[in-house]
Amino acid sequence: MASLATAPRRDRPEAVNDRSPISDDAAWRAVKARDRGMDGRFVTGVLTTGIYCRPSCAARHPRRENVRFFATGAEALMAGLRPCLRCKPDEVGRDAAAVEKALALLAAAEEAPALEEIAAAAGYSPHHFHRIFKRATGVTPAAYYRSLRAKRAQTALADNERITDAIYDAGYSGPARFYADAGRRLGMTPSAWRDGGRGETIRWATAETDLGTMLIAATAKGICRLSFDEDEAALRRRFPNAAIEHGGGDMAALVRRTVAAVNAPERPHDLPLDVQGTAFQEAVWRELQRIPAGETRTYAQIAAAVGRPAAIRAAGSANGANNVAVLIPCHRVIRTDGSAGGYAYGLERKRRLLERERQGGLGSV
Repeated sequence: MASLATAPRRDRPEAVNDRSPISDDAAWRAVKARDRGMDGRFVTGVLTTGIYCRPSCAARHPRRENVRFFATGAEALMAGLRPCLRCKPDEVGRDAAAVEKALALLAAAEEAPALEEIAAAAGYSPHHFHRIFKRATGVTPAAYYRSLRAKRAQTALADNERITDAIYDAGYSGPARFYADAGRRLGMTPSAWRDGGRGETIRWATAETDLGTMLIAATAKGICRLSFDEDEAALRRRFPNAAIEHGGGDMAALVRRTVAAVNAPERPHDLPLDVQGTAFQEAVWRELQRIPAGETRTYAQIAAAVGRPAAIRAAGSANGANNVAVLIPCHRVIRTDGSAGGYAYGLERKRRLLERERQGGLGSV
């Protein structure tokens, strides 16, 4: 597939200069994985049906011997194929341009624009554009705007003595809206956010699990740290401006539930979490929670799933920034070559977690 060696990735502007070689085997793996990150780098021609598709097309996979890869849709057309009506492979570039236009509109907006307004500016129906935007960025337009506004608020809180001034400088219509966002995103008061967490109370406890001694720390909102081989001193270094207190009996019920979740990672949990990060980090963490127990994904697959296929290293960094081991299952991410990669609490724990999930319980581990 020599023609693919120079095919630019057109699905996102930051990747238009990507001319890394793509072998037939790599292209087929991308098709089998329905890898959205490869959309725009090539199209898949199906000789038996006479159509060509995006790599991520949701249609049933053809037999390998009936497939030919093309660098562009134009090449596929010249070979006598026609575009798939389901995945519309020729609209990859148009979709990327529409998303970029929407991002610029959101960045310039003083108030959150309606979805209908954003979609009209991009030239799409609201429902279709909502799907395109989320596929490209990993979040909805509304969530993306809230993230932008929260970043403005963080800057404003650092620059203003009065919280009220910062709220309006960041573009909020009033304190009530900001406090609602703060409660959802930050898990702490605006003043605590401005001062590095000062004034926040974090309670902690340790407990024995089948993976070793676990440290659990929580705010009033939920668990903000779950780790292994750490103690109170490590927790204080991580949250230097918070009031750190031993949880005692008040945390007993939460600790019991957390131990149960750690000992049975294959089961879903409903533990309250108080974690925060950038919009990209939070998108990665959400994607980690979508990985079925017993399965793994590569860093490249996670980056593609959140709409940033070129950001493989950033996806790895977001994975490593996870503060709550097991509950947000960063252990389910491996390297592209199939090796385990890293894990903050040791590869042996990672191996045991994956083995336990695959076998569906503790008895055989």
